[in-house]
Amino acid sequence: MPSENVTAPGEAPVTLFLLHALGASARSFDRLAERLDGRVRVEGIDLPGFGSLATASDSSIATTVDHVIAHLARHARGRWILGGHSMGGKIAALVASRVLRGDAPLVGLAGMVLMAPSPPRPEPMDEERRARMLAWVDDGALAASDAETFIDQNTAEPLDAPAHDLVREDLRRTAPAAWRAWLETGSRVDASAEVGILDLPALVLAGTDDADLGAAAQPGLLASVYPRARFIVLDDTGHLIPLERTAEAAEAIAHFVGDEVLPGPVVPADWAALIAGDRVDARVRGILNLRAVPDDRGYAPAVLDVAQLTLLREIADLVVPQDGPRIDLAARVDAQLARGEGDGWRNADLPPDPEAYRAGLDTLSGIWPTDPEAREQVLRAAIEGATDADGPLDAARLKLWLEDVRNDLVRQWMAHPASMARVGYDGFATGGSPMRGYVELRLGRREDWEPAGVGGTVTTGDAA
Repeated sequence: MPSENVTAPGEAPVTLFLLHALGASARSFDRLAERLDGRVRVEGIDLPGFGSLATASDSSIATTVDHVIAHLARHARGRWILGGHSMGGKIAALVASRVLRGDAPLVGLAGMVLMAPSPPRPEPMDEERRARMLAWVDDGALAASDAETFIDQNTAEPLDAPAHDLVREDLRRTAPAAWRAWLETGSRVDASAEVGILDLPALVLAGTDDADLGAAAQPGLLASVYPRARFIVLDDTGHLIPLERTAEAAEAIAHFVGDEVLPGPVVPADWAALIAGDRVDARVRGILNLRAVPDDRGYAPAVLDVAQLTLLREIADLVVPQDGPRIDLAARVDAQLARGEGDGWRNADLPPDPEAYRAGLDTLSGIWPTDPEAREQVLRAAIEGATDADGPLDAARLKLWLEDVRNDLVRQWMAHPASMARVGYDGFATGGSPMRGYVELRLGRREDWEPAGVGGTVTTGDAA
């Protein structure tokens, strides 16, 4: 039975852009697209040297990454996901790193879906097998017999006839130069430093019968790159996951999108276009893209304990009521504390921020009611210094600490680009090269480049 619809109310299906494996093409994802129709929109992208682009003259990693970014710039809108199968996994990681750094004119990347992916570091591969595969293109395109050998080596069970024919056709039309470029260079490139850490939701599917990039190997290859990765093991599965285990892969992707990708607000289209444009510096774009990444549903606090984080979330609900998709403000404040960041000052009567937060939350916990309706009264009394709480902070210092808390929570809400769009703030779009600014600053004046919503009034709720 298909899973429930994972599309957010009033929102078109999230698009998953997929990059194919060595010797494959965008067609290898057609069955996934059919299975996910109406829940997740799947769009495969042919890479230079493969599929419809088999005649491309340059299939280097650099050219391939540029090709993918150009395609996404034309087609990626709203909230979208990037993914890759085998070779495509390494390319996807390089593209994602550029997006999160702001070096690509893209906004909206919300997660990664990877199937038996090649890692950013050199791909583990038996050198004798590499040499045999290279020999297949010594005299031109792969022969039918070599294509059959490749299929046998990369599947746990025989494919059905249409899938088998598709894989064989894609292998035989692959450009020999592209095949050789990946095996000789691309798979050996160490892009770990360029990719870095991709701190966004990630789903990794891998089979138990995959020799080098299987379920046993993937955590060791990718855990440090994708700290939020969810690893799914597919039993009795080889390397050709999109065709060997279409149904299982589709259900895993649908659940992942519903659990990890959809939560949180979406940056409106006109604001996303502004952020992606040439008025915004790459570094600023990267910061905004990172802020727009969906929050970690399984966030483990770094400074607070679980009970303290839960209480801070309840305080956040009162200070910054959110009437739509929610930002986990408390988790973002905890991460801010862990990084040692703040607004540059603290009251001399309070200890350093991490200690102050723990002390303040422990003080409030002693009087915090279980009734949600009573919590606002307790918080308001503490804000006014009129509480009789008995804890690490007295009433006066608790009042001072709550000034910092409210400031931190509001700052975290306002820092999200979707929030900037809600209040009509576009002051980030005054950079680029050459630097751009405003022609005239006055109430009610909207310049041609500004989104239509600038100057509107937005109510987010009554803050405590």
